[in-house]
Amino acid sequence: MTYLDTLKHPVIRRLSLIQFISYFGTWFSQVAIFSMIVAYGADEITIALTATMAMLPAVILAPVIGLIIDRIEFKKLMSILLLVEISMTLGFIFINSLEYVWVLMILIFIRSSAASMLFSAEMALFPKLVSGEMLKNTNEIHSVIWSLCYALGMAVGGIVTYYVGFDMAFTIDAMLYTVAVLLLIGLNLSIEKIPHTESNFEMLKSGFNYLRSQKKILHLILLHAAIGLTSFDALITLLADFQYKEFIAVPLAIGWMNATRALGLMIGPFFISKIITKENLHYFFILQGLAIILWSQLEYNFYFAMIGLFVTGFFITTLWSYTYLLIQEETDIKYMGRIISYNDMFFMLSNVATALFIGYAAKWGMSLESITFTLGLGFFFFAGYYRWFKQKFINL
Repeated sequence: MTYLDTLKHPVIRRLSLIQFISYFGTWFSQVAIFSMIVAYGADEITIALTATMAMLPAVILAPVIGLIIDRIEFKKLMSILLLVEISMTLGFIFINSLEYVWVLMILIFIRSSAASMLFSAEMALFPKLVSGEMLKNTNEIHSVIWSLCYALGMAVGGIVTYYVGFDMAFTIDAMLYTVAVLLLIGLNLSIEKIPHTESNFEMLKSGFNYLRSQKKILHLILLHAAIGLTSFDALITLLADFQYKEFIAVPLAIGWMNATRALGLMIGPFFISKIITKENLHYFFILQGLAIILWSQLEYNFYFAMIGLFVTGFFITTLWSYTYLLIQEETDIKYMGRIISYNDMFFMLSNVATALFIGYAAKWGMSLESITFTLGLGFFFFAGYYRWFKQKFINL
């Protein structure tokens, strides 16, 4: 089954279009946010904390997110969340100095809360609509869209921010979310509603107990969290600010570096998706680590670093979507929303830890090359972890 065959499903096709517009808007304004705080004189810790604030909601709110997803009808929930994202994005316009960076972080936190809930709701919805090869393709399409939007959003966002400024970038972003809301109105979604007669507390308790009892799912969640080591927003911002700003403007450097990595994210699945299996997954963890180490050795030169970033992105999408698929296949539909939210919690916790490691390591004098090298080494550990997992739970 090809991606085009999968997109013939009317709900998958409509959701994919909505995803494309909303994800593009998210990354479009991401460049403006980081360029803005750099222009206001933000230090390494402020940059790292700003990156972290976008990831914290999935960590802090995971149990609540899962509960809401399992209780509220998808289309209604999605409408509310998109409206929240529009409101918070417009709020960025009123930030005009580092004095208000705490307000910026609150706005980012609220917008990211909505985005995290929306993402988890979609990933919980897909297994209810499709299964098998079609579910695998749907995950990969979702991931490719994310990567394409990351590339286009970062590249176009960098150019627009450079030429028209932060405020106009945020305004355009809010308009893009509005288009996504209009498209959502035409979404015809018909799925069997799973009744939940338990109280909210009982649902939270039963979801947690289910996760705790499923050792295989727990290990898969930890393996999926490994992809959080590729959370490079803070690292790329620091490289643009410390190493490349004499060569290229910071907004353009951030935009083009992220776009180049995202190009690898987008192209990689077309080559890797058909060959990755449960038997050889650990080799792709190793290849990911080697790609990051290669990038670390090329960071001294902007153009060479772009090559390294492309190679680094080549394996990420498939690793992300395949490990997500393994979790979806093992999870009972009744608990899907809660398990997906817990998975996203661990994944974002890994992202937060990575962002904080980058910021504090740079502050304490560790070179950016060494920081990148260390992140690459982490994938060798997870390759070994997967081999142990495979022997214990798969090769029975």
